[in-house]
Amino acid sequence: MDKNMTIKKKQPGLAEKYNVPAPRYTSYPTMPYWDTNAFSQAEWKLSVKRSCAESNATEGISLYVHLPFCESLCTYCGCNTRITKNHGVEMPYILAVLKEWQMYRSILGEKPVIRELHLGGGTPTFFSAENLHLLIYGLLEGADIHPQAEFSFEAHPANTTVKHLQTLYDLGFRRLSLGIQDFDPTVQFIINRHQTVEQVQFVTDEARRIGYKSINYDLIYGLPLQTIDGLTNTIHRVAELMPDRIAFYSYAHVPWVKPGQRKFTEADLPDVNEKIRLYEIGRCLLKSYGYIDIGMDHFAMPGDTLCLAEHTGRLHRNFMGYTDNHTRLLIGLGVSAISDSWYAFAQNVKVVEEYISLVNNSTELAGERMLPVFKGHILTRDDLIIRRHILNIMCKGETGWDRPEEQCDAIFDALDRLQPLADDGLITLYLSGLKVTAKGKRYLRNICMALDARLWADKPATQLFSMAV
Repeated sequence: MDKNMTIKKKQPGLAEKYNVPAPRYTSYPTMPYWDTNAFSQAEWKLSVKRSCAESNATEGISLYVHLPFCESLCTYCGCNTRITKNHGVEMPYILAVLKEWQMYRSILGEKPVIRELHLGGGTPTFFSAENLHLLIYGLLEGADIHPQAEFSFEAHPANTTVKHLQTLYDLGFRRLSLGIQDFDPTVQFIINRHQTVEQVQFVTDEARRIGYKSINYDLIYGLPLQTIDGLTNTIHRVAELMPDRIAFYSYAHVPWVKPGQRKFTEADLPDVNEKIRLYEIGRCLLKSYGYIDIGMDHFAMPGDTLCLAEHTGRLHRNFMGYTDNHTRLLIGLGVSAISDSWYAFAQNVKVVEEYISLVNNSTELAGERMLPVFKGHILTRDDLIIRRHILNIMCKGETGWDRPEEQCDAIFDALDRLQPLADDGLITLYLSGLKVTAKGKRYLRNICMALDARLWADKPATQLFSMAV
């Protein structure tokens, strides 16, 4: 017998098997599967008004403001940004955002109760403290603040000043998120993201001195030229500063969407096995320092509200990521911002000049001003059912469909796709639902994808999403 006949083909491990393009499921349906042909601004506005009427008085609403400007391009970044050193862009943009907010105020039909306010980017601290004060004051003027409101902002450690911190604190902000990614100088060079440990410590110490209650650090694994030793050192340095939360994200390599990522190639990236090692080592280190594994890619100290929310079943996920506040209505303001009324999604235009022009020159339709929205999706009954199940999996690690209102044909069609995940020990599958195992928590995106009826009905011919691992 040929000796080669006796050699068994090596079976791929779980990381290799499930390393497929997969959405991050901050929404369902995911954006590539929005039915834009069935969307209209009139229906979007009706859904916003309905959602506000149903939940504003009790839950309140969330506001996300996209501040896109950065002084330099971070080549790993997948966000919608505008690179400029001209700070004259600040005021025209702020005035446009406030005008857009007034358009929504006229749609809501009642005084908004602000439960959550988040400034994202871009680099929110690109804006001067004085201009941020003008923005926030304008957003909150004439609104009520929910007694459990949480205000947060993203910041670059290299340009965040004490004045930024104090100004926003005085306006009600108590949470701060610092983008770090990796302290390794080699990685920082290739991703063009530079900040020192000393800069991070300064912002952290000053924020705590002023009174901020929760500080988050963003870290990324799978970056180009990243090594086990470099990431290990980064986490040790981070642990010395002991932030309340850590978002430990997988790098999403999507150069067909973000040309800046072409500064490096796939050859510079860790392979799938090395990337899973980076994650596992990082996860073990974070847990050894007392952090609790929350949902997907998030860690928090036991006393942090995100940890408490998962423990009590209140953890929620939306376009801003994981949050301990659940609101039915999320309004996104600014260029490319995404809004969610629960019944529908809408996204603003993606170019700064177009956004400002549309807001400033908005025409009337049926007595109402046209929003700077360019696409969206109205959720069907099946969409709403699947959305609840995916949210349950992402936030609670389990879901059930024993009641008629939790059932649709798509759920039962998914059972055959779920069975292999059960065979691999990622879920425990019942006739009436599923529960994610400890092993399966690493593969939440794959588990949710099995329920994604729209994806399976129209499999993409080209890669739309980043790899799951």
